[in-house]
Amino acid sequence: MRRQTVVVLGASPKAERYSNQAVRHLLDLGHTVLPVNPAVASIWGLACVKQLLDIQELVDTLTVYVGKKRSDLMIDDILALKPQRLILNPGAENEALQTAAEQAGIEVVLGCTLVMLKTQQF
Repeated sequence: MRRQTVVVLGASPKAERYSNQAVRHLLDLGHTVLPVNPAVASIWGLACVKQLLDIQELVDTLTVYVGKKRSDLMIDDILALKPQRLILNPGAENEALQTAAEQAGIEVVLGCTLVMLKTQQF
């Protein structure tokens, strides 16, 4: 498995949240993880990024855990980040974001990051 730089948009400090579990699992597998949450200082010892525009690294995967209402406001920032792949987790589906990403040449996956990780499909 190739190690990736993965941005978790909507990362939560609450252990019961899927976004939090994704951060932990990605870390356990040796990926570089950038949690994005403007209201939290750190998650699993990783400093949280306040906004997508603060990310300077090349991003392999951006996994989205925010709903359409919030991601609609971030479409331009997501496209500017230029991730190779965008995962829209259940509850984060956004047709406008999906279309814009596909038109920008970004692979879009409608799926669950946790399931993908646990079944070696990540």
